[in-house]
Amino acid sequence: MNIKRSIVLRVRVVFILVALAACAIPYKIAMVQVKEGEKWRAKAEQVNFQYREVPATRGNIYATDGSLLATSLPFYRVAMDPTVADQDQIKAGIDSLSRLLSGFFRDKSATAYKRMIQDARGDKKRYLILNRKQIGYQDMQKMAQWPIFREGRMGGGVIFEKVEKRYRPFNSLASRTVGFLNEDEKGAGLEYSFNSYLKGQDGKALFQRLAGGVWKPVFDAEDIKPENGYDVYTTLNVNIQDVAENALRKQLEDRDAAFGSVIVMEVKTGHIKAMSNLQKNKNGQGYSESYNYAVGDIGNTEPGSTFKLLSMLALLEENKVGLNELIETGNGAHRFYNQTMYDAKWGGYGTITIKEAFEKSSNVAISKLVDMHFGSSPSKFMAYIDKVGLSEPFGLQLAGEGKPFFKKPGSKTWYGTSLPWISIGYESKLNPIHTLALYNAVANDGKMVKPLFVKAIGRGNQVEKTFATEVVRERIASEKTIQQLQRLLEGVVLQGTAKNILNENYSIAGKTGTAQKLINGKYTETYYTSFAGYFPADRPKYSMIVVIDSPKGFAAYGGDVSAPVFKEIADRIFALDMELNPRNQSKILQAQSQDPALPVIHAGKGEELQGIFEKLALNVKSPSSEDWVKPVSTTTKVNLAINNTEVPVVPDVSGMPLRDALYILENKGLKVSYRGSGNVLEQSLEPGTKLSSDLTINLILG
Repeated sequence: MNIKRSIVLRVRVVFILVALAACAIPYKIAMVQVKEGEKWRAKAEQVNFQYREVPATRGNIYATDGSLLATSLPFYRVAMDPTVADQDQIKAGIDSLSRLLSGFFRDKSATAYKRMIQDARGDKKRYLILNRKQIGYQDMQKMAQWPIFREGRMGGGVIFEKVEKRYRPFNSLASRTVGFLNEDEKGAGLEYSFNSYLKGQDGKALFQRLAGGVWKPVFDAEDIKPENGYDVYTTLNVNIQDVAENALRKQLEDRDAAFGSVIVMEVKTGHIKAMSNLQKNKNGQGYSESYNYAVGDIGNTEPGSTFKLLSMLALLEENKVGLNELIETGNGAHRFYNQTMYDAKWGGYGTITIKEAFEKSSNVAISKLVDMHFGSSPSKFMAYIDKVGLSEPFGLQLAGEGKPFFKKPGSKTWYGTSLPWISIGYESKLNPIHTLALYNAVANDGKMVKPLFVKAIGRGNQVEKTFATEVVRERIASEKTIQQLQRLLEGVVLQGTAKNILNENYSIAGKTGTAQKLINGKYTETYYTSFAGYFPADRPKYSMIVVIDSPKGFAAYGGDVSAPVFKEIADRIFALDMELNPRNQSKILQAQSQDPALPVIHAGKGEELQGIFEKLALNVKSPSSEDWVKPVSTTTKVNLAINNTEVPVVPDVSGMPLRDALYILENKGLKVSYRGSGNVLEQSLEPGTKLSSDLTINLILG
């Protein structure tokens, strides 16, 4: 009986506890809803809604003529909130919308699109990505007029999510100078160096988290609009850049070289007009820009004979030598302590003048002179490197500038042979832009200016900041020394190691360089070739350096490899620059020698030109409003002749605006590339050339 009573009591206790628990659960729920409801609702809202960053539109990068080098183009991902549109809108427009989506994306049938939208609407999904393919602005504008979509975001539920992509209109042109920026904001070139200006200020917008971790933007009054980035206006000239890259690539391919660099700089301002760095691709096929050898640390290398200019500067400044003095080079070999210095010419030059020694690039002569006059005080010679501004980085606008390296007298690495070898460009390191700055200073009558890549920062028509030419040294040497150095550099081209680039149209001054490469601690028969100089020599406007590493083949010296590239680029610049080439300018002026009261007439559509004439009250009749016409030179009046574009040959588009030229040429089936802005100055295919498939015509605008 006692056992029975005990069991009954236990059962009653269990029933009582269950009853109490049943009462406690609703009570707890009520307490959570009433007392703690606000807390958890706020928590849920915090989890499902967030203010997230909205990226600003990145600024543009422009060439000096206003051509776009880099810009951000808007692309859009098409999504939809299928619950927004009412049933009547869905019923009336879903079939048409599905057909349009299927026809545009071509990835699934209209039926599949219709089912996808209806299923998402039935499941009350608030966010549906219709297709992950990104579309352009024009397509977005077109889609915005489609059924249901035309009701907008609030009425039809369409969501065009903006995604910006960096676009380069000139593709790989100056790609390493323009540079890049990755997701971690690491990169190179102008994109990286001027990122703080280009990136702008990101905004804030409210987003809602939906199923699957997708974040949907939600309109909110407290959204902060992004502030777009500033534009960067560079000193680069797209025409010169194009010429430089093509000339460099051609020589690299012909010589199967490892890499090469070209820098073109404006003498007075230091403006970099072109900079190309081409390296052989890893697969051994072709060349592309993967590193800025002209500026960076890897480009720091022994400059070779181009450094002899500094040696002559020191000798002349100390009044140690005269250009017409004689120097004995013997059989082309001279021993310094335990090492022998050799000249490139087998058997040597014998007894020659110091001027000839520089022109012929005699290692023996220059090293003997420097050792003779500075051997007892090498620090005095090395002080000239500081004096001209080559011992430290310039602090360029491009990040990653390499630091020059020179041994210091008295250091553990300084030997008795160090001074003679440094005097001809060994046992030291400079990158091409530092060497060019020295030659530019000689061209600029002794004033050294810092190389400049960017001249202004702005947004729209408002300039935020400008960058003026910065003088590194007001004078690197006396006026007399500079004039003597200029004579020496001209002599190299007139009768020295670069006489192969002498031409009758304009004069060049410069110096060849050939340095044996140090590989595994030993100098090899592999060379680093260069040519640095300026032109025209009598009125310098541009300075330039060309370096080509490890060229193959016979005569792999600076005069044979790098100097011809210099001349090819200089020839093209001289032909394009009206200031340098008055003969070309006079031709243009002659062609436009109309009465001053009459406007300069360019080629174009007869109907459009006729409208202009009527506005100006000019009595000029074009042959037909339907014809393309161009002016015929007269003295007192404007005559227009039919420019027949219907004949199946390459048409004459000279003088035409780019828009008209493109219309005519592309309708002929021609592929068109162009450089510059304005009207057509030159066309690569002569008018009248027979048309054939896959022809490309290059236009130069100005």
